[in-house]
Amino acid sequence: MEIVYPAFILVLAIFLGFELISKVPATLHTPLMSGSNAISGITLVGALIASGTGGEATSTFLGTLAVAFATINVIGGYLVTDRMLGMFRKKKGAAENE
Repeated sequence: MEIVYPAFILVLAIFLGFELISKVPATLHTPLMSGSNAISGITLVGALIASGTGGEATSTFLGTLAVAFATINVIGGYLVTDRMLGMFRKKKGAAENE
């Protein structure tokens, strides 16, 4: 019975996250991505703290794995944000024609 409550919260969070993200207009995706990158940076700091506590080998391994995944998430998020912002830049050829 103990697993039912965390499973319910997980399913509810997945559903709520999907509903919220699907309702975001296209013009707000770039600021939303930047905000989620900031949250991932906080996750990275927490993962660094967790991996450096000097506990058991399992917790150090999981902390190191969390650092790797959070780093990939932050770098990938900023690359996607940069690519999205690149869509709003003027093309060099278009600026010369004006």
